[in-house]
Amino acid sequence: MSTTDKKIRILCVEDDPQMRTFLLAQLKARGYHCQTVRDGAQAVDMAAIFQPQLVLLDLSLPSLDGLSFLRRFREWSPAPVIVLSAHDEEPVKIKALDVGADDYLTKPFSINELLARVRVALRRAEETERLRNSASNKEGQRPLYRCGGENGLIVDFAHRHVSSGGNDVHLTPTEYDLLCELTRNAGKVLTHRELLQRVWGPDYSGENTYLRTFMRHLRRKLEPDPSQPRFLRNELGVGYYVPPPDTEKSLT
Repeated sequence: MSTTDKKIRILCVEDDPQMRTFLLAQLKARGYHCQTVRDGAQAVDMAAIFQPQLVLLDLSLPSLDGLSFLRRFREWSPAPVIVLSAHDEEPVKIKALDVGADDYLTKPFSINELLARVRVALRRAEETERLRNSASNKEGQRPLYRCGGENGLIVDFAHRHVSSGGNDVHLTPTEYDLLCELTRNAGKVLTHRELLQRVWGPDYSGENTYLRTFMRHLRRKLEPDPSQPRFLRNELGVGYYVPPPDTEKSLT
């Protein structure tokens, strides 16, 4: 069964009436269940009622801007968010990714590119949920990555739980996927291209801004001193890696 057969719920937050009508028509034609709202304040209420599985979000909104909505949405929902914005400046993109967006598409865009990115985001979220449910049904020892002792970095793959310094850490789905890719390959340098293709997909192999932004965000959440990273290290000009786990058994 395809994702569209499941009537995936998509919330479109867009203040331009023509764009709202266009998005609604295109997504409904592909079998998605859609709701549209014109401002961030309405979007907060609608998101709570509609429980979207994906959000298409404009940044320039009346009442409550897109970034403010995104901050509030990320307090309780891990659903992927794709920003659709006329702003092409790198600082704006970085800010949106920092706040919790999973992807950023600049207007004007082709509907085929948007639909492709929607499919990628939904597949990633579906696979993450499948793995989480599958792992929760397994018995026996939980696979762990542990580095730095009990108060270091701990990734519990079975329960999708991350802690650092003894504190639970909330990660977005994309942040978690990136961390998992690194920790499952602990001790090995993964190139920028490898990470982009594995986490975001083959169409993102040149989007180094995405990778830098998410790594910076992960370091803020996981490192005692983000300016002197212990866990999320980089090989200058090559890629990123995490140290080997404290014991090899922690990954089995």
